[in-house]
Amino acid sequence: MNNLKIALLLFTIILSFNSLNAQEEQTNNAKNVEIKNSENANDTIKKDTIQPVNLTTNFVKDSSYELGGITVKGLQKFEEQTVKVFTGLKDGQEIKLPGDKLTSAIKKLYETKQFSNVEVYISKIDGTTVYLEFEVEELPQLNNITISGVKSSKAKELQQDAELKKGAMVTDNLIVTTQNYFKKKYQEKGFLKTKVSLDTKKDTSGVNIVNMLVHIDKGEKVKIKNITFEGNEAFTDKKLRKAMKNTKKKMFGRFWKGSKYIDADFKEDLENIVTTYSEKGHRDARITDHSLTWNDDNTLNLNLKIEEGKKYIFGDIKFIGNSKYTDEQLQRILRIEKGDTYNGKVLKDRVTGDGSPDSEDISTVYQNNGYLFSRVLPVETRVNNDSIDVEIRIYEDQQTKINKVTVNGNDRTNDHVIYREITTKPGYLYSKADIIRTIREIGQLGFFDAEAISPDIQPNFTDKTVDIDYTVAEKGSSQIELQGGYGGGSFIGTLGLSFNNFSTRNIFNKKAYKPLPMGDGQTLSLRLQKSRYYTTSSFSFTEPWLGGKKPRSLSFSIYNSKQFRYDYFTNKVDKDQRLNIVGATIGLGQRLKWPDDFFTLSQSISYQLYDLKDYPISTFSFSTGESNNLAYNITLARNSAGPNPIFPKSGSEFSIGAKVTFPYSLVNNKDYATIEDQEKYRWLEYYKASFKGKWYTALTKDLVLMTNTEFGILGHYNKKLGDSPFERFFVGGDGMASYQLDGRETIALRGYENGRLSSIQGGTIYNKFQMEVRYPITLKPSASIYALGFLEAGNSYDGFKNFNPFQLKRSAGLGLRIFMPAFGLLGIDFAHGFDPLPGGLEKSGWQTHFIIGQQF
Repeated sequence: MNNLKIALLLFTIILSFNSLNAQEEQTNNAKNVEIKNSENANDTIKKDTIQPVNLTTNFVKDSSYELGGITVKGLQKFEEQTVKVFTGLKDGQEIKLPGDKLTSAIKKLYETKQFSNVEVYISKIDGTTVYLEFEVEELPQLNNITISGVKSSKAKELQQDAELKKGAMVTDNLIVTTQNYFKKKYQEKGFLKTKVSLDTKKDTSGVNIVNMLVHIDKGEKVKIKNITFEGNEAFTDKKLRKAMKNTKKKMFGRFWKGSKYIDADFKEDLENIVTTYSEKGHRDARITDHSLTWNDDNTLNLNLKIEEGKKYIFGDIKFIGNSKYTDEQLQRILRIEKGDTYNGKVLKDRVTGDGSPDSEDISTVYQNNGYLFSRVLPVETRVNNDSIDVEIRIYEDQQTKINKVTVNGNDRTNDHVIYREITTKPGYLYSKADIIRTIREIGQLGFFDAEAISPDIQPNFTDKTVDIDYTVAEKGSSQIELQGGYGGGSFIGTLGLSFNNFSTRNIFNKKAYKPLPMGDGQTLSLRLQKSRYYTTSSFSFTEPWLGGKKPRSLSFSIYNSKQFRYDYFTNKVDKDQRLNIVGATIGLGQRLKWPDDFFTLSQSISYQLYDLKDYPISTFSFSTGESNNLAYNITLARNSAGPNPIFPKSGSEFSIGAKVTFPYSLVNNKDYATIEDQEKYRWLEYYKASFKGKWYTALTKDLVLMTNTEFGILGHYNKKLGDSPFERFFVGGDGMASYQLDGRETIALRGYENGRLSSIQGGTIYNKFQMEVRYPITLKPSASIYALGFLEAGNSYDGFKNFNPFQLKRSAGLGLRIFMPAFGLLGIDFAHGFDPLPGGLEKSGWQTHFIIGQQF
């Protein structure tokens, strides 16, 4: 073989892997060789060729040969045939030496990321046939990983985070990036002096495998002792430190923000300081230098030098190119006057928007009125001493109409259910506000992941139209409740089914059962609960678009409850003593167009029959007889909260409602001072009014403030009859409606026991105020989880004589909510009540509340 081998090295490419892009560098090197060979082949041969030992060899540079065969040396794990396939070369093909095909073969071997070195030799030439020999060095594979210096559980977590997996090819790049990753991981936690050593050792238990040994010495956490400024006159050090949102110095009692140094956060804070200056007119402010010094107590100091520059004001402001809107109209949107302190951020936000869905700016006004191709640019035209003249240059272009609207991603929900919620329709003028509204409305359906709804806007410049495609992701919308337990001497079983995307028109279509007919947006609910001494069952159905053409809903529900007298001492049930309740409700809802189309008007008629036989109840004043509750309900509501119904970030929810019965006592000529209670309450009469209002405000990208105000009153028509014993307010606790017989309304006020802030009979007036800060942990379709902190205050009152809106029971606490489509909302709250219960002297203290199926 030594006699046959010419030892002519055509290409010797020995590369070291310093980063993940090393393979790309190898590819580029191969390309460079290819170009060099083609442009200056003679020089390349002289440089890269070892002179042959056998001078009789008839190798001719830049000649074409037929490839007679390939051999591969240096293999440990790979088969020779596998490497031949990687090269892309085939026996019998024509190949030029040197040339593109050989260069390509070398590049392909490097691109497999399995080899650290590739060399090619001519092993034999037989006339016009050439035989090549590839000599390769295989990269070792990772076998075992050992991380020391940290706890074993943390080591396992670090290994997963760094994606160190058995079988990975060990390159110099892998070693360097792994070492840097671990070091950065701890530096971001404040361990600035973290040291990471990494070594590999050959593992003799296998072929070409190595073990990785990592030792982490994180050292002590380093905190910032001082942050000082030089050159600042317009702002105090305290004001500038406040502008640094991420980088804080040590301060006793501040637990919510650490004082660790993170380089990326510090650089962001440098920009925040400059922004603070620019918002107060110092447009030219800049940080000329910053340094970091160490202290003997393992803390550091940050020193910043600032050049504030001159303070500017706005000069003349002109609008150029506007024909759709007058200067006066645009000025009302801009809200910047000549002589105001110059603020570049405010100028930008009011011209091009601040990025929020409800941004009020000139660009958005044009975008909402069809001018998709418009451009609005603020331009500084002249700086005169301390004033800056600005031109708002507007390129209106033509109005854009919507050409085509499509939806994709809905596998279960029928197209018409989505299209009827879309406000961007073909032929309409393009509107950014309509797109935002459409995203909200689709998210409010509850059938899709609200966080994943994305519109793809496709402008057509030639005909000034636009196509819009909405991509949605289906999520589970039906819920099942199946539980059993033993209590009160009896087994209690519950079965509940709620299908929130049902289709009644496909009930008789066998092909639609997957496992049930779904996709038309209807709601069907069934619930059954049974024990030895009571049975309750209910059925409800809602069609949100009655007739399919207008957003007019129809809802219907019926329920029945049977309860028998149970003796807790003898554990016996007497079915001769019983209470039977039958009820039904039918309602119509209509989305309004005025004052805007966020308003809805809902009306319903409800009826309940209470049939008692020798069955005393604390809130009833008789134990045998019948009572009828026929009432008319009306609610005017406005809901702009969204876009995610589980975790709204903006908008509000308001409702004003009333529930009234006929004033029987005013027309039946009965003397209510003398008749028995059974006759007095044969037909219940009352009126109820309520107000509820929620606002959602995004404090940061994810942090949301929810504020809530509630008020309710129960009144009567006839003083002799007085307030109804039914339909009262019970305030306190988790607010979950347990098994109730008297139509009571439960009002949550965490930090107190359920219903304990109301009298035994229940209150006739209540008010409640609430502030809740929410932070999302995850908003994935499979499970949405968010944490919350809250302040609450409220109370219940027996009549206007006792009503004092400032006599409130206060509480505060923390909680967690988990929403899973199949099971609804689950939650837990830890709340502290600051005031005593009615009749008590000691404050309520800490209470734990569990939430199941509560509204958001």
